[in-house]
Amino acid sequence: MSDDVAPQSAPVPPVVPPPAWVPPTAPPPEPPRRSGLRPFVFGLIGAFIGAGLAAALLFALVVPVQRANSGSQPQAPVAQQAPVSIEVTGEVSFAEAVAAKATPSVVFVQIEQLRFDPFTGRTVARAVGNGSGVIIRPDGYILTNNHVVAGADRLVVTVGAEDVTATVVGTDPSTDLAVVKVDRSGLPAAEIGSSAELRVGQPVVAIGAPWGLEKTVTAGIISALGRSSVAEGASGLTAYTSLIQTDAAINPGNSGGALCDARGRVIGINTLIQSTSGAFAGIGFAIPIDFAMGVANEIIETGRATHPFLGVATATIDEATAERFGLPVSAGAYVQNVVSGSPAEEAGIRAGDIIVRIGKDEIASVEDVFAAVRSHKVGEKVEVEVVRGNKRLTLTATLAADTGRR
Repeated sequence: MSDDVAPQSAPVPPVVPPPAWVPPTAPPPEPPRRSGLRPFVFGLIGAFIGAGLAAALLFALVVPVQRANSGSQPQAPVAQQAPVSIEVTGEVSFAEAVAAKATPSVVFVQIEQLRFDPFTGRTVARAVGNGSGVIIRPDGYILTNNHVVAGADRLVVTVGAEDVTATVVGTDPSTDLAVVKVDRSGLPAAEIGSSAELRVGQPVVAIGAPWGLEKTVTAGIISALGRSSVAEGASGLTAYTSLIQTDAAINPGNSGGALCDARGRVIGINTLIQSTSGAFAGIGFAIPIDFAMGVANEIIETGRATHPFLGVATATIDEATAERFGLPVSAGAYVQNVVSGSPAEEAGIRAGDIIVRIGKDEIASVEDVFAAVRSHKVGEKVEVEVVRGNKRLTLTATLAADTGRR
């Protein structure tokens, strides 16, 4: 397999995408609702209302409900949000100011699947979960995660108070990013910041729809920078490189939402959590916006994204493997095959080599090769250090695009 194809046996990744929030039980049927209403109902479980009976409030339950089909009703376009100046005073915290500016640019994304209803004999759309998205252009383009839209038969995006059906412009499973579009103009596009000069400890705000609760704002700091992870899914490996780690609360439903700096600029797309329970544990991750916007713009322009390609099929070497086969190193990526005409072949990498470094990244596994290659750009020259027999060689490869290779 090549460096951008999933290995046959990959270890469980330390971090995982929080799934789209799914209600614990199927919501009960309810009468049709007017288009544009909030996609939640607060059910009060109490005594039946009757003569002489007092209402007993037991608890409040928040559940998503199926939206009424409003395709036949004309919708008014959403007005462009006026620019909001972030100016923190003694009476307004930075989180309040950021929320006022950025919240209108973060949308609720409801995932629906078509299911046959045996009682009516018709196929109906059922809500099966939700995620979030960030409006990146006033003409309706929205950036989100691939795992938010994957498997959806229909997407309904809530912009302001309006529910709009969205279409998928393109997806990139290998980076877990996707772009969807609604047929609207004058939308409140987010101000896009830069993730190039972030600092550990600076305050951030996460905005999304955890557990289906739209427009939820949580605050924290940047806990670390440059985190990387590789996850294996049905479509192959997904490389998460140079992630932003934050302690702002991120839960299922936050995926695809915005991570903003203290000036209300989007600096990341909330994507992963690390947790033993699948819920917030103080460790969340966002894809840096510089990288995410590069993928988004390419998807908008061409319908797909391209990535750097080295052209090696590798296997992970650990201490046990090294001892069994008498290998000269106890960690690395054993080159099983080199793709003909690939950058690896042109650089002189051979089957039987053991890759121990790519650029500045030490290599100890197949996943390391994948992540290290993805951390560079198409056309970039990178040093590849290999062990060949008892020698260490430093070779130079010019990374090519993976177009047509997936």
